[in-house]
Amino acid sequence: MKNPRAGLTARQTFERKAHRKSLLISTFSTLIVVGLIVLLVPLTPGWDRVKSSFFNGEILIETFPGLLNAFLWDIAIFLWCAPAIAILGLVIALMRDARAPALFPLRIFGILYTDIFRGVPVILIIFLIGFGIPGLGLPRPWNSPYIWGSLALILTYSAYVAEIFRAGIESIHDSQRSAAKSLGLSHRDMMRDVVLPQAIRRVVPANMNMLVALQKDVALLSFIGPVEILRQAGVYKSLLANFTPYVGAALIFLAVTIPVTRYADHLIAKQNKARS
Repeated sequence: MKNPRAGLTARQTFERKAHRKSLLISTFSTLIVVGLIVLLVPLTPGWDRVKSSFFNGEILIETFPGLLNAFLWDIAIFLWCAPAIAILGLVIALMRDARAPALFPLRIFGILYTDIFRGVPVILIIFLIGFGIPGLGLPRPWNSPYIWGSLALILTYSAYVAEIFRAGIESIHDSQRSAAKSLGLSHRDMMRDVVLPQAIRRVVPANMNMLVALQKDVALLSFIGPVEILRQAGVYKSLLANFTPYVGAALIFLAVTIPVTRYADHLIAKQNKARS
């Protein structure tokens, strides 16, 4: 039975009312929790010291421009790493998908690559490459921590992205491969025109989340020398004997990562809705 005014069925009307009710309840409960935090935290004995050390408004205003300027290095490293990660990840995924007996060594290489670089923490890869290769005594600019730190991120993240691409490739039913072969398409044409366009669309949300993680992990390069936002926050902390610059750096990261995360969630919800 439909509601003539809204053109909705009784079930749709009920679901809308239930959604509004749950939204009101969740909003009210959230406001209560936030209100309790705002009221109770300042009553703790050490709040004044914590506020002075972590939430000093004057220091935040003084250091924020310098943090933003240092964050440009994070963005630059991210921008040149992301395309390289996508390309290398797709190549490794195609190696792992190789089915011809003659390409079996490539498949073994793809398996070993993903196992090694997913099995070692990213910070260890950064230390090993960022300190090890410049230790060979290479001339400038080939001893730059920006180059080798970026390479460490590319090698590590491409292993994760390769697995995401591989999952997308394997989600394409074999019947589509068979249909492409029956039309006379070569393996290369089948992958390029049939499998990859569908697989890449399916893994866009997951790769968006990897981009968010990459943007944050760029800060790990500060351990091998680049003066990006985390290193700059540490410099300010040492100069001013205050932790507020770290809070400022966190706010800058949140300003970038939250919109991207919400967009990734939107893509996942849209994808799930399309499948249902």
